[in-house]
Amino acid sequence: MAYPTIREAFQVWLKVALYSFGGPAGQIAVMHKYIVEDKKWLGENRFLHALNYCMLLPGPEAQQLATYIGWLMHKTRGGLLAGSLFVLPGFISILILSILYALWKDLTVVQGIFYGIKPAVLAVVVGAVIKIGKKALKNEVMVGIAVLAFIAIFFFNISFPYIVLAAGLIGYFGGKIWEAKFYVIKGHADVSNSEMGLIDEYIQSERPALLKTLGVALFWLALWLVPVLILVSVLGTDNVFSKEALFFSQSAIVTFGGAYSVLAYISQKAVETYGWLQPGEMLDGLGMAETTPGPLIQVVQFVGFMGAYRNAGTLDPILAGVLASVLVTWVTYLPSFFFIFTGAPYIEYLRGNKSLSTALSGITAAVVGVILNLGIWFSLHTLFSKVGELNAGPLHIPLPVWSTVEWGAVVITVAALLMIFKWKWDMLRTIGVCMGLGLVFKFFIL
Repeated sequence: MAYPTIREAFQVWLKVALYSFGGPAGQIAVMHKYIVEDKKWLGENRFLHALNYCMLLPGPEAQQLATYIGWLMHKTRGGLLAGSLFVLPGFISILILSILYALWKDLTVVQGIFYGIKPAVLAVVVGAVIKIGKKALKNEVMVGIAVLAFIAIFFFNISFPYIVLAAGLIGYFGGKIWEAKFYVIKGHADVSNSEMGLIDEYIQSERPALLKTLGVALFWLALWLVPVLILVSVLGTDNVFSKEALFFSQSAIVTFGGAYSVLAYISQKAVETYGWLQPGEMLDGLGMAETTPGPLIQVVQFVGFMGAYRNAGTLDPILAGVLASVLVTWVTYLPSFFFIFTGAPYIEYLRGNKSLSTALSGITAAVVGVILNLGIWFSLHTLFSKVGELNAGPLHIPLPVWSTVEWGAVVITVAALLMIFKWKWDMLRTIGVCMGLGLVFKFFIL
C-alpha cells in the first residue's frame, strides 16, 4: 500500500473529529479504530507510545494525540491539520449551543437533546474502556497497576499527575527487575513486521537539533502569548477579554489529567470571582462538551462566551460571546501545539530506550484505570440526578441517591449499548436515535 497522502489524511481526520464523542476515552478509541485498526497506518506500540507522552502533558490529551500522529505522518502541516480539525466541530457545535443557551436555555427541545445524547456518550465510553483495556493490559502486572490507579483516583481523589509519576516509576524500576512483564510498549527494533503500521517503516527518528527545537518553541510561544500581551496592553486588565485571555492561558497549563481535574477550579473562579456564570451553569456547559465532538476542555468556550455575553460593554452581547469563544479556544489549544512540536521529536528519538518504554508501559496501564474512573463518574451523573459522597478520612466513596434514578436515561443507555455492542451501529447513528428518544421522553413521558 502507498504512503497516505495529506488529502487521505484530511478525510480520515475529519471523520475522527466528527465521531469524537464521549470525552478522552471515547475519542482515543475512535482514533485507534480509524488509524490503527481500519487504516493500519500506525502500529499498536507506536500509538501507545504517543498516547503516553500526551497523557503526561497538561491540556487535552486526545487533541494532542491527534496532533502527534498527524505530525508523525506529515510533519508540521499534518500536525496542524489533525489538531485543528479535531477541535473545529466541537467549537462550532458549542458556539451554536452557547447562543441557544443564552437566548432560549429553558426550551424543552434543548433539554431533550441533552437528555438523549448523554446516555449514548456513556455507551461509547464503556466501549472505549473495554477496547483500550484489551490493548494495554497484557499481563497481570499491568492489570494490577490499572486497578491501583483506579482505586487511587476514584476512592482517594489522588491527583492524576501523582498517579502518572508513580506508575512511571513503577514501570521504570519494575522493568529493571522483571523486564518480561513491564516491557509492553516495545521500541521499533523489537516490534515484528506484523505489529507495525504502514507508516512505521518510513519514520526516521533522528536526534533533534537543539537550535531548531529552540526556534520551534519560540515560534509557538510567541503565537500563544503575544496576542494576549497585546490584548492586555490595549484594553487593560479589567476588560472581560483581557481577564479571559489571562485566566484561560493559565488554566491551559494546569489541566493535568484532562478537563475533570480542573473543572472545579474553573467553575469556582467563573462563578465566585469573575461572575461569568451563575451557580449550576458549569454543569450545563459540561453537558454541551460531553455531548458534542471534541475535547471536554472545550467547556471553557462556553464559560468564555457567557462571561463576555454578560459583560459585553458597548458590543452586541452575542458578538462579544463569539469573539470570546475564539479567544478562549486560541489560548487553550496553542500550548498543545507548542508541547507536541517541540517535544515529540525527542520522544520519537528515545523510543527505542527500554527504560523509557517500561516506564511508559506502566503509565499506559494506569491510564486505563483513570479512564475507567471517568466512565464510572459519567455513569453516576448520567443515570442519577443526585450523587452524594461518603467520606471516611482520606477515603471518598461516591454514593448515588437511588430515589433520584433517571429511568429515561437508563432506558436510553440500555438502547445505546444494544445499538453499539449487539447491532454494531456507528456512533453518529446511535447518537441520532438517542437524541430522538430524549426528545420523546422530555415531551411525552417525563
